[in-house]
Amino acid sequence: MNKRKISTPSLLWRVFKRDITVAWRRRSDITSVFFFFMIATSLFPLGLGADTHLLHAIAPSVLWVCALLSCMLSLPRMFATDYMDGTLEQLIISNQPLLLIALMKILAHWVISGLPLVLIAPLIGLQFNLSNNELQMLAFSLLLGTPSLSLIGGIGAALTLGLRGGGVLVALLVLPLYIPVLVFGAGAVNAVSIGMNATGGLSLLGAVLALALIFAPLTASYALKVAVE
Repeated sequence: MNKRKISTPSLLWRVFKRDITVAWRRRSDITSVFFFFMIATSLFPLGLGADTHLLHAIAPSVLWVCALLSCMLSLPRMFATDYMDGTLEQLIISNQPLLLIALMKILAHWVISGLPLVLIAPLIGLQFNLSNNELQMLAFSLLLGTPSLSLIGGIGAALTLGLRGGGVLVALLVLPLYIPVLVFGAGAVNAVSIGMNATGGLSLLGAVLALALIFAPLTASYALKVAVE
């Protein structure tokens, strides 16, 4: 690693850019998340047939569950590449704030796996006979909720780093913590569906995101130190 002193903002940008570049070179990591979401959600209209009322009723839960599972697919790779090639160890001994480094890597994970779902979800929602207001709420709830999925997932990815069967362990660790995000996100869309105010669900999603922003990078940074040591 270059011994020249690198400023913290410059290092954070390099970490974020590197993760995006690595993911772009390994496009299968991006497309697997994207196509899993599309295929999983499209199976329900095919399986249930032309019952538009049933499709409309289950749409928020189905779309949110599929988004949650799609985000989980790439969690084991969040820190694994840097751990395997020694980059993570160099970042830790660089005397730069590991908390911010972990946050940037989590942000890169969201850009790769969460943001595409936010963009494609309204198009998928058309298959479930959702109205324009419901599609807008779906996109907005995912925009608030998917960063929380990446933040919480970052804790699980850091805690299981270097362990055999890490993918299964990540799922066991983060799924219980994902439940509030799932309930509040799907609940906000359901509220719009029945003509109620969705402010409560969105406020709770925002509260979860705020708590995750505070605690997830800190917890992940400590777990990364332990994994390297």
